[in-house]
Amino acid sequence: MPTALRIGAYRFFFYAGDRDEPPHIHIERDHHICKFWLDPVMYCKSQGFNRSEINQIYKMVDEHKGRLLRSWDEYFNN
Repeated sequence: MPTALRIGAYRFFFYAGDRDEPPHIHIERDHHICKFWLDPVMYCKSQGFNRSEINQIYKMVDEHKGRLLRSWDEYFNN
């Protein structure tokens, strides 16, 4: 599970088996996890995060979209 980014308690990562899906990122904190599509940035699903925290995570994903897409491309296209 390559980590693409860390912000505070949040880890942004993808699974090695995610290659066949469009670019996306998983985010975890403690035992909570969610998934966002990257292009365009769009919420996909969540386990444990409340709506307010999902909105905060959305802003982080949107702010770092370029970096996350580059990490995706470097990992899956090389």
